[in-house]
Amino acid sequence: MDLFLIRHAIAEKRRAGLPDAERALTEKGRTRFEAVVHGLDRAGFRFDRVYYSPWLRAAETADLLASITNGPMIATEGLAQSPQPDFFASLEGENVACVGHEPWMSDAIALLTTGIPNGTWLRLKKGSVTWLRGAPTPAQMQLRALWGYSPPT
Repeated sequence: MDLFLIRHAIAEKRRAGLPDAERALTEKGRTRFEAVVHGLDRAGFRFDRVYYSPWLRAAETADLLASITNGPMIATEGLAQSPQPDFFASLEGENVACVGHEPWMSDAIALLTTGIPNGTWLRLKKGSVTWLRGAPTPAQMQLRALWGYSPPT
């Protein structure tokens, strides 16, 4: 499996009265992630399925992947919590994207590549994409690439 772990794009700042799960993407976050999606498209990447956290900022990030997705978009609580091996083992498809949150996405990368779910050696920037390949079980995936938005020079 080719598994793409994606941290949601830049979202509204935390503020009183706004539940964390309801923070939306900012225009800057949307624009930057659209550039990431464009890069993935130009490189020929397509997803069979996109799984995403039901939290608004992750759902909005996942929506931006629709143009390069050939299958279903699936909201799941499994991406709004610490990574669970059973969740990743249940993923279907050959080219799969998962959109979630920090620190859980970094923990998932650590779990899937080393077997240890503590990703303190890696922290994903907002809107970054990590490409893993292998069986989606602990210590069975290899890191292929890590991308994020870089402003034009």
